[in-house]
Amino acid sequence: MKILVTGARGFVGKNLIAELKNRGYEDIFEYNRDTDRSLLDKYAQECEFVFHLAGVNRPKDEIEFMEGNFGFTSELLEALKKHNNKAPVLMTSSIQATKDNLYGKSKKAGEDLLFNYSEDTGANVYVYRLPNLFGKWCRPNYNSVIATFCHNVARDLDIQINNPEAKLTLAYIDDVVHELINALEGNATLEGKYCTVPIKHEVKLGKIAELLQSFKESRKELSIPDMNDPFTKKLYSTYLSYLPKDKFSYPLKMNVDNRGSFTEFIRTPERGQVSVNISKPGITKGNHWHHTKNEKFLVVSGEGLIRFRNINSDEIIEYRVSGEKLEVVDIPTGYTHSIVNVGDTDMVTIMWVNECFDPENPDTYYLEV
Repeated sequence: MKILVTGARGFVGKNLIAELKNRGYEDIFEYNRDTDRSLLDKYAQECEFVFHLAGVNRPKDEIEFMEGNFGFTSELLEALKKHNNKAPVLMTSSIQATKDNLYGKSKKAGEDLLFNYSEDTGANVYVYRLPNLFGKWCRPNYNSVIATFCHNVARDLDIQINNPEAKLTLAYIDDVVHELINALEGNATLEGKYCTVPIKHEVKLGKIAELLQSFKESRKELSIPDMNDPFTKKLYSTYLSYLPKDKFSYPLKMNVDNRGSFTEFIRTPERGQVSVNISKPGITKGNHWHHTKNEKFLVVSGEGLIRFRNINSDEIIEYRVSGEKLEVVDIPTGYTHSIVNVGDTDMVTIMWVNECFDPENPDTYYLEV
């Protein structure tokens, strides 16, 4: 299928085209503000579906609202008419189209033009009145508060909040793209004569700022945001996409001694913590047991021997482990246990424990295996 995308280099356009290609749509005509105007005629003749995403929302002169949101739409539809091409046309409009301002009026004029075009030609049209959008590749300091907040928080810059209680209606770019492709494939979500992105989020501005600051602090705290909350999950993915190129990594505190090192990696209140333990050859660690605390050991490099003994028994149980054959060893409660590096190189063990370490209640008792 030959697909024309106007506004192809915009926020929605880049994300849409990337996913279209992921799904096997390769014949895509990308049209942008700087594309040779003569190509519009060629694309209008050959295309089988139109995603009309081009528009103006931050012009230098307000007259550009009507030129960009009505004038170019008219030009596009005239080109389709010229070639009697009745390909479906999907246009992204805005919830601002109901407002009595120049931007809203220009978007409403573009909508009306498209609906009239459909009546005149019989072509299917889809008009999406989109709310505020967020996600990767959105330009900061332009017309997206989340893009600006993400950009600033990631760079230790101030963010301005006039009313923390102000509520925003938001749609995530992946949800938008999913819906637009549904329309392409004949499954648009309708609300009267308009189409809609069914998944939206109502969030207070102050909550957004609070979450973004917590994402920044999570590196120091070794925490992970609540991925069970759909908005938090999407906002965190968005935030990471705004990290400066030299800030993708962050250091961990390594506790080093002559035996090796122990480094906490991730701490979560409800899923425990993950650490990396490095032991030098011949070194034994452990020789303790727990009432409730339990662990999982995964040796990813080197060779080791994990030994267990029920504290009420003399029987010793042994498991040989190696980075050459990855397997998880559960550490049951009530068993004193140790792990010794029996190889010639450092042994690296990933350790998960069901609770974060609490110095007030360590639940760890020394006892030789």
